[in-house]
Amino acid sequence: MGSKSLEEVMIRFREVEFQETFDMIVAITNGGIIPAAILNQRLDITIELLKINLRDRYQNKKYDYPQLVHPINFDFENKTVLLVDDRVKTGATFGFASELLQKAKKVKTFAVNGKADYSLYDEDCFRFPWILF
Repeated sequence: MGSKSLEEVMIRFREVEFQETFDMIVAITNGGIIPAAILNQRLDITIELLKINLRDRYQNKKYDYPQLVHPINFDFENKTVLLVDDRVKTGATFGFASELLQKAKKVKTFAVNGKADYSLYDEDCFRFPWILF
């Protein structure tokens, strides 16, 4: 698995252009937390956590389908949401999360790597510079 430097990834974070104004960032835990925090520095809006799990920390599937592992405890109804995760492999987690957030006015997706409404990369898996193992 390749890697990218933090500097290289941060340049992409600074260059991404959003077409909407968002009311909130919703980070899919655990992978979306760091990208959401970086985006928050730029957008300066509320971050909430959506606790969904599909894979373990080594990217091996834990479940057949994404699982909500903690109830949603924030208000997203009629809000424009930027849904953030680190990588998209199959789109199953984004799809499940979008269903959970169906009462939002609009949900747009952001991924560091993979197919999303906004993404920094769409290529083979690479090690994120903030991963320690």
